[in-house]
Amino acid sequence: MANKKNTKGSSASGSKKTPAEKRTPKKASPKKKAAPKKKAAPKKAGVIYKKAPAKKKVKRNKKASSKSSLSHSPQSSITQDGKSKKSILKKLFYYAAVAGVWGVIAVIFLIAFLAREIPDLDNPPAPGAETPTVIVKARNGYTLVRSGPIYGDWLAFDQIPEIMVKSLMATEDKNFFKHSGIDGMGLMRAIYVNLSAGGVRAGGSTITQQLAKNLFLTERRTLTRKAQELLLTFWLEQKFTKKQIMTLYLNRVYFGGGTYGLDAASRKYFGHEGASLSVTEAAMLTGLLKAPSRYAPHINPEGAWKRAQVVLLRMAKEGVITNEARRSLAETPPITLKNQQGLEARYFSDWVTKEARKVVNVAGKSIIIHTTLDPGSQRAAAESLKKGLKREGEKYAVSEGALLSLDHDGAVRAMIGGSGYGRTQYNRAVQAKRQPGSAFKVFPYIAALEQGVKPTDTYIDEPIDIDGYKPMNYSKKYFGALTVKQAFIGSTNTVAVKLAEKVGRENVVEVAKRLGIKTTVLPHASLPLGTEEVRLLDLAAAYASLANGGYSVHPYAILEVNTLEGEIIYRHEVQPQLPVLTHPIVRQMTTMLSAVLTEGTGKNARIDRPAAGKTGTSQDSRDAVFAGFTSDMTTVVWVGNDNGSPMKLVTGGGLPARVWKDYNIMAHAGSPVRPLLADAGYLDDQNKGRDQRKKKKKSFFKRLFN
Repeated sequence: MANKKNTKGSSASGSKKTPAEKRTPKKASPKKKAAPKKKAAPKKAGVIYKKAPAKKKVKRNKKASSKSSLSHSPQSSITQDGKSKKSILKKLFYYAAVAGVWGVIAVIFLIAFLAREIPDLDNPPAPGAETPTVIVKARNGYTLVRSGPIYGDWLAFDQIPEIMVKSLMATEDKNFFKHSGIDGMGLMRAIYVNLSAGGVRAGGSTITQQLAKNLFLTERRTLTRKAQELLLTFWLEQKFTKKQIMTLYLNRVYFGGGTYGLDAASRKYFGHEGASLSVTEAAMLTGLLKAPSRYAPHINPEGAWKRAQVVLLRMAKEGVITNEARRSLAETPPITLKNQQGLEARYFSDWVTKEARKVVNVAGKSIIIHTTLDPGSQRAAAESLKKGLKREGEKYAVSEGALLSLDHDGAVRAMIGGSGYGRTQYNRAVQAKRQPGSAFKVFPYIAALEQGVKPTDTYIDEPIDIDGYKPMNYSKKYFGALTVKQAFIGSTNTVAVKLAEKVGRENVVEVAKRLGIKTTVLPHASLPLGTEEVRLLDLAAAYASLANGGYSVHPYAILEVNTLEGEIIYRHEVQPQLPVLTHPIVRQMTTMLSAVLTEGTGKNARIDRPAAGKTGTSQDSRDAVFAGFTSDMTTVVWVGNDNGSPMKLVTGGGLPARVWKDYNIMAHAGSPVRPLLADAGYLDDQNKGRDQRKKKKKSFFKRLFN
């Protein structure tokens, strides 16, 4: 019975609930609810839907807790660094993109700015168009020098000698047919060479770059011009083929001597067309491109050939010619046309062109300058100075010289400014200031004669001391009592200083200025001995004042300036020659100057006609001068060294006097022999007076015997 009750109870429990069970809900049991929450919550969809609010809340808490926990774990650190790196890369990419856009805009504006100043690309200016033509003519109409653009025939690429193209590439741009306008390797190589040498030794410009510069740009070295050059280089490479660029270049480039283009240069320097160049001629023309004015063969043939040999060496290195051929070619320079007359007159033409700019505005104008230069005298001047320096220069350590010859009214008759225009363009005849030595003594002697001293007065040649200054004679000897004339003939220093002290140094300065010395002359005790520096041009003017009878001389060289069309824009007006010396002073001084050649220190200057002059030697033979005149012209010769180094015992009575003599013999060839002061007006008056007195005497005797 009992068992049955129990069975019934148990079975009843499955169908019926006890009061206790009714009071305890199922969800209150912790054991039954814990397991599903942990294990089955994510998988049971029904539970998730029912507990969605609670689940979401729990998820948020988990995320928050996971963030805090990740920040302290290695795995979370890696994840955050990766995100930060991506963020930085994004920012860099963004800023790079922005910078790139602005960079493109800036480049567009830069190109527009540079292109605005570039000339018309379809109509490039003619080469040398900005350089006016200047023609200098001698007094007889002969063209001495012509400067300005000279053009030849246009040569097509097939007409240009192949050796010229290869020579140019070997020297200037060996990768011309490979690069696109800019040779990167060549540029880097040039930079390396220049840095290694500590200066500019090589250039990195290609032929296309040089063409861009020659066609459109100036020689200004600015960043803007360089940027424009690059822009034009790319434009040329896009518009023309390499052969066309080479053709343009060789027909437009400057080869010196006013020549533009291969044909013009070939005709000027070698006397034939540019299509028939030899190897050495091509090398010489290629060498000119580095410095056209310096290496031009008609000015500097030695320098041009030396540069050509460098080009031949480059040609051999690049395989254009063999080393054996280079050695053979280097033995024989090409035959060049030497414009000797032009070379002789270059010092003069440079000076006279500058003088033309002073008297008339000729900027940018093509002009013809008619001058006073006498071609025969100019040739004589060039030959005599060249002969003298060649004969005695090395022996006596003389490297330079100058000669200036004037007509007695101041017209420049001949001018040589140095030993060679190709070596130096410095004009010593008009630019240099040198000590004239005893040639300056004419001024203290004139001052003494004006104050009553006579050539027959006696002075003692002896040691003197003037406030510590103790002049000595060149021979270091003293000769005792001498007349003024004897002292002048023998160039005695002590007597010249005594005379200056007697009449006053300020008076000596005044005489020098009056006769034409324009440089600063200070009244030092040594002034009479020519220690103050003067210009040869001024010294010649002063002696010409004696030669013309005592009238002022203002040197000039320009007779007329006109345009190529014939318009006269300047004409020389004859200036009145004012008296600067009295006739008696001129006669006395001329007599003493004549005796210098016949009896004194100037015997080496004696010629077959009446002449007068004075020697001059500065201290330690740093300068030697001879200044003198005939009835037709006044000439001054100077020799010395530009650096002021002493010569070997050269005096004014030596080398300068011999050059003066050679010049005057040649320059006077065919001229009648006339007495000194033949053109002086007062001599004509004297002769007329003498003739009238003779007539009166004759008439008196006629009347007496009739």
